[in-house]
Amino acid sequence: MTFSEDAWEATAGVRAAIDALPFLAELGEGTLDPACFRHYLEQDALYLAGYARALALLAARAPDSGAASFWATSAHGCGVVEAQLHADLLESELLGAAPAAAQPSPTCLGYVSYLVATAATAPYAVAAAAVLPCYWVYAEVGRRLARTARAAGGHPYRRWVEAYEAEGFQEATRRAREIVDAAAEAAPGDRPAMLQAFGTATRYELAFWEAAHRRERWPLPL
Repeated sequence: MTFSEDAWEATAGVRAAIDALPFLAELGEGTLDPACFRHYLEQDALYLAGYARALALLAARAPDSGAASFWATSAHGCGVVEAQLHADLLESELLGAAPAAAQPSPTCLGYVSYLVATAATAPYAVAAAAVLPCYWVYAEVGRRLARTARAAGGHPYRRWVEAYEAEGFQEATRRAREIVDAAAEAAPGDRPAMLQAFGTATRYELAFWEAAHRRERWPLPL
């Protein structure tokens, strides 16, 4: 069994909880409150800026040019392509004007801080395992929600869903798995820590969508 297969199996319970989230059910059906979707997009835009930094750190530490090129290209994609998608959606008539400049929620800040710290200080293989769930969980969720969205006429969030079902993103996920599996083979002693990192990031994926559904805020303003 490859590392990625082992990690996917080990997180089956967390992924089942992700699949059962009301946020994702409503997003797939197109019934999600636009205020929830705006909150999610604002937080995800902040998350992607941090995720891009984690990927750039991985690129600098990669053991070969192929992995370095992939992580660097992915960092650019987060910083430019996905950021533009979020900006376009946030400026759409559906979501209306932003009430105020967004600040990272506790969950967003925690997830970003974990990934950047891991990418900067943990062994390369462990850091690579930590960034993989963001690819893989989104690829699977996007593919599943796209089927539901296609069955709903006039789906308001179809552009977001289709971005993660797209073959380019699905192929990037497959490549990320290959790179992480190669890192696990090169550093077998890091495999337990890699599994822990993959599991922690998968839990953060669950927490991120839960936080979006309740529009998580800090309890007291500064």
